Amino acid sequence: MDVSILSLVALVIALIIACVTPKNVGVLAIAFAFVVGQIGNVPTAKIIGGFPLSLFMTLAGTTYLFGIAIANGTIDKFTKYSVKAVRGSVAILPIVMFFVAFILSALGPGHTAILALISAPCLLLAEEVGIPVFVMAMMIGNGAQAAAMSPITPAGVIANSLAAKIGYTGVTWHLFWNTFLGHAVVGFSAYALFGGLRLWKKQDDASKEAVRRILDVPVEPFNYQQKITMIGVLVLMICALIFKSDVGLTAFTIGAALTLLNAADEGKAIKAMPWPTILLICGVTVLIGLMQNVGGMALFAGFIAKVATPETATLVVGFVASLISVYASTSGVIMPAFIPMIPDLLTKMGGGDGLALLYTVVLAGHIVDLSSLSPSGALLFGGAGPKTDKIKFFRQLLAWGFAMVIVGSLICWLFFTVLKI
Repeated sequence: MDVSILSLVALVIALIIACVTPKNVGVLAIAFAFVVGQIGNVPTAKIIGGFPLSLFMTLAGTTYLFGIAIANGTIDKFTKYSVKAVRGSVAILPIVMFFVAFILSALGPGHTAILALISAPCLLLAEEVGIPVFVMAMMIGNGAQAAAMSPITPAGVIANSLAAKIGYTGVTWHLFWNTFLGHAVVGFSAYALFGGLRLWKKQDDASKEAVRRILDVPVEPFNYQQKITMIGVLVLMICALIFKSDVGLTAFTIGAALTLLNAADEGKAIKAMPWPTILLICGVTVLIGLMQNVGGMALFAGFIAKVATPETATLVVGFVASLISVYASTSGVIMPAFIPMIPDLLTKMGGGDGLALLYTVVLAGHIVDLSSLSPSGALLFGGAGPKTDKIKFFRQLLAWGFAMVIVGSLICWLFFTVLKI
């Protein structure tokens, strides 16, 4: 078998495994890359050279810094203060929580970490005051996901790093804005369609009293360790956004300073880092690098080019990427597999808008991630309280994910091909 075909088969097998098992596909991808490389007489040094060292440094640095923030309770306390700051009618609560989730996620931890922290308290709050749990889930889920492309979140780092490798630099804010806009559209649509508007007529005293009772629970002030951690995060944002410092090295430097200042238990901070995700992303990138060397990526692009034209490419790529993303990690599988393919796809189609395809892969991949089969959706499902019909909620999240395959690909086509946002 031709080695380019063999490398593509390896990717397809990895995607299938990612969809149907909880195995870390990053480990399998490295093994596949080694085996295919041996068959194709690819030098071992070239295979190892596909390891994304710069990306690893950035991911490890930022997640170490936020591991400190998680270990010493900074993120948890910040979340509680944010929830306490929500005042007003029951109908406004999901809207405010959309922006709370967005801001918290954009500060650096990313959507997965924030949903792990706020899902349970927000969904329990929804149960207590009579807000449909699915409505609250859609608002906090899409709010957190809307910040996925913040330049200091793990997903934002991955997308910008992969984009730079294929020649697209300076797209950070476009990615951030497009992702926010797409998730705001679907999030507020869910609010309107699934019971949010009816809440404006449901302003009874019992639900208002329940809001006050929950939000008035006292929270201890930030301690010394937490205050200097927040200063460290602020310094990272200033250095990255204003001075254009390397995010990973800056985060490591700030993390080292915080460690010396005893801001947190170093062991707990390292354990809080998402090592399986880092391994997943880096492992898949090694396999993708091999595919590019032996022609497998061009072959992959050729298959998609057979059913796509420059005018329909965003629709087709959006559909394929989002369909796989219902089951697989967007950051660890979809972006590393699809973004490097863009130059070859443009060549095979005889032209097209590479930036539109980049924006499509990112948005379409993320917009389905509230499926109960995806990490974000699973966190929402796990956060549901005892009053929630778990079977119904699981099905709602699953149906939402599959619906977003169609809706997301249409939004990408409308945004990036028709309107050229």
